[in-house]
Amino acid sequence: MRSFDGKRYWLVGASAGLGEALAHRLARDGAEVVISARGGEALQKVVADIGGKASYVTIDVSDADDVARAAEEVGDIDGYVHLAGVYWPMAAQEWNAEQVNAMVDINFTGMTRVLGHVVPAMVAKDDGHIVITSSLTGFRGLPGSIGYTASKAAAMSLAECMECDLRKTGVDVQVANPGFIKTQLTDKNDFSMPFIMEPEEAAEIMYQHMRFGGFKRSFPTLFSLLFRGSQFLPDSLYFRIFGK
Repeated sequence: MRSFDGKRYWLVGASAGLGEALAHRLARDGAEVVISARGGEALQKVVADIGGKASYVTIDVSDADDVARAAEEVGDIDGYVHLAGVYWPMAAQEWNAEQVNAMVDINFTGMTRVLGHVVPAMVAKDDGHIVITSSLTGFRGLPGSIGYTASKAAAMSLAECMECDLRKTGVDVQVANPGFIKTQLTDKNDFSMPFIMEPEEAAEIMYQHMRFGGFKRSFPTLFSLLFRGSQFLPDSLYFRIFGK
């Protein structure tokens, strides 16, 4: 069981929603949290709400120079949690190149920009904890999710590659795959979202995953069975069921 007391965690994508809720939860358990996102004003509010165990550093994960500046400013950390993401619901017939590129760049490539600073530092000292936030959508392609689902599948795959390499080192890698969470991103959806969670509920599940270990946690459990089970369906049957 992992203790967070006295540990220093950097959360990128924590100005609202799941990231904000998780920052609060880690701080309550004794962690010092450094939260990051693009907007300084929102970060200031979260830090004020958390209190003395919190600070913030702005970051634009789409800008390599700004990522380098932020990583240097944050300094030494015990853990890193990546939660930053953007989303627009979109079918292939409605392809918006600017939005698709943003989803891929921020949700996946932006994460690798930050990890490019975090991973070598943790490997060098043979100690650290990295948590990547993917999604249930990452298990298999879905209709109306061009850009977003692909970026989350890439995030899940990256976490698996890192675990293959680092599993016998002092650097612990985990991935969390949540379903629908009530945020400004899911507010864009105009369809039914089964088992949708409040950010605090999802943060508690993610916190327990971080605390008790294990590589992958997909939740809510019942809803995740649909996505995990779909991997075993033949392509012809899968696309007949899930395709438009």
